Amino acid sequence: MRDLGDDLGILGSSIYAHIGGKQELLVAVVERGAAFFEASATHAIESATQPLEILGLLVEGHIDVLIDHRSEARTYLTESFFLDEAERMKIIAARDAYEQVFVDTISEAKDAGDARADLDPRLAAIYILSMLNAIERWYDGKGRVSRDNLVEDVTAFVCRGVCG
Repeated sequence: MRDLGDDLGILGSSIYAHIGGKQELLVAVVERGAAFFEASATHAIESATQPLEILGLLVEGHIDVLIDHRSEARTYLTESFFLDEAERMKIIAARDAYEQVFVDTISEAKDAGDARADLDPRLAAIYILSMLNAIERWYDGKGRVSRDNLVEDVTAFVCRGVCG
């Protein structure tokens, strides 16, 4: 709380005048992270009609959230387990709904004949999201991979795995 207060230019204890406690603050940050991922999925679905195109936009949107909203994304991915049970269940439901967008998109690609016939859409979605979520741990934008190249390379890698 002291660090947060320093960032805001107030005493750490003053934060409690605006929130009920650390749990409430954690809920707010985790919900904000969930909302960023949800908005990226909505954008992908509304911006394309072909499943593989949607999948590419889902990958790009996920990477964008990880890079543009690093703190919220990291907190959502790693700290939601510390929420009270009722709040944790809401976040798990939001996570499951987000994952389902990937599953549905991959299923649609498979049904259209654009994805491998042997592909399990749920497992493919889990593999893809696991790979994407790892980006937040290593990508800092200062290395040899530019943001655009990251999106391009990861999208190509995912599409090759889905399409065969």
